[in-house]
Amino acid sequence: MSFFPILKIEDVFASLSRKAKRDVTRVRELEEELFSKQADKGRIALRLREILPTTFDLPYIENVIFPALVTAAYKGERLSLPMIDPERFTKEEALPYFFWGMLYDDWKPNLEEDGLSVFIQGYANRGEDNHRKRIYYSALTPDLYEPMYKNKITAFFEQLFRPENANKPLMRQYLDTYFDLYWELHLGVTGNDIPSEVRQLGESFNTVLAYVNPIEDIVHDNYVRVRAFRQTLRNWIDQKIEDLLGGEIPEPQKTFAYYWLKNGEQGPDFRRKDVIFECFHNFVALSQWGNTIYQIMSKLSIDDGEPEIQKIFKEIMSSNFERADGTPFTPLDRFVMELFRTLSPNDGSISTLTETGQLESLYPRYGYITNPHKATSEEPRHWTNPTEFAPDRYIDAPTSDQIDEARAKEIGFAQCPFHQRSMEVKDGRKTELTNSAFGTVYGITDGQTYPVCDYAGYAPFGFGYRRCPGEQFTIEFIKDFLRKVWSDGIEFKNLRLENPERVPVGPTAVVDDNIGFTRST
Repeated sequence: MSFFPILKIEDVFASLSRKAKRDVTRVRELEEELFSKQADKGRIALRLREILPTTFDLPYIENVIFPALVTAAYKGERLSLPMIDPERFTKEEALPYFFWGMLYDDWKPNLEEDGLSVFIQGYANRGEDNHRKRIYYSALTPDLYEPMYKNKITAFFEQLFRPENANKPLMRQYLDTYFDLYWELHLGVTGNDIPSEVRQLGESFNTVLAYVNPIEDIVHDNYVRVRAFRQTLRNWIDQKIEDLLGGEIPEPQKTFAYYWLKNGEQGPDFRRKDVIFECFHNFVALSQWGNTIYQIMSKLSIDDGEPEIQKIFKEIMSSNFERADGTPFTPLDRFVMELFRTLSPNDGSISTLTETGQLESLYPRYGYITNPHKATSEEPRHWTNPTEFAPDRYIDAPTSDQIDEARAKEIGFAQCPFHQRSMEVKDGRKTELTNSAFGTVYGITDGQTYPVCDYAGYAPFGFGYRRCPGEQFTIEFIKDFLRKVWSDGIEFKNLRLENPERVPVGPTAVVDDNIGFTRST
């Protein structure tokens, strides 16, 4: 799931005070004016210009720092049902405003002209029956993982856990090879075929997401680098799509872009410019893999980890962990699902809010609300043991194929919130993409159903029609990570480094690179 973090305004002013050094009076005056009835955007921008270093030019101040100062973030409810109102709490442009400059040249959203992602578009604008979501999902359905993507993933982990990498900080090694995997999955390109500018932009994009605060030099410098290289990136992606369409990319069916092009047909619900946009907007969604792996390594660490999770992991991996035995999920599926429920690398589902009232504000203000994932997953109304690590809770949990119109009426709805509709893919498979009564999209291939746990108590990937279409792919990715850990006898440990490198591993996640591994094979 795409997750752009929302900045806390107190963090911005704390950074401003550090930048101003002794001249804290200016910062106090700025804060007072910002929230006064006589506030003037131009004057405030000039005040900021006086406080900040000369490298912070006026466009950056006006379009990044100022919006960050007038962004309001609200805590949403812990949901009882996996449903978010698609009108009052919309996904349309649901992105903290100060991030738009990394996606669009004019510092503001331009979805029609420059392309867009399903993650920043409201339900009403996605085409009939969430059409854009289904097209996106068509590239990541579970039936594709084994024949099309698995070899790329396992090769990545083979390289990461090479014997020569043992007893070294692992996350830097992960980040150094991550973009080879990223572009191989999206466009079938890796190694020297990825331009240095493309690599730099990806690293800078993820650094901004991790550090967030636009007042900090590391965010400013990387933000500016993203803008400098973005057109180069777009042109490169466009050329690779042309190569893919022209048969220049080997095994094109092993790329995400292939399915977006086939099933979107470059039509209004997934234009070519949208394929380009998704290819780099996924920097946000897939960046959470690093944070997830880091947290799992921490849980499995032999010195600082959690013994109960380690015990359950060993029990599962010593059993027939790939057999579902008539249940919706295998033991390994359930273990990974429980990791996600308890870790929740994605903090919540963000929606935009619209101001009400007759008076117009003196300058644009930006309001967002987030329905929390972890707090919802651990809400006692959903589980008798919400804080325990208990993978078997998913043996009897509701799944998307069970939430039909009859179940909706049992819950108490007069009619089905989302009537079931199916989309047949156009890429040659016998696959249909359908939905539950909550709007959750899932797939059926060759008669086999691939459901997800469609329950508010399982919230790490969001809710209903808003649920992350990359959920099942991400679970398979982590399963292959854990298979590698088990098969090679890998153990994680804290390296006790005196000055570990601080590395950006995901949105709002900058960690000490102090976990390494040993292996018995």
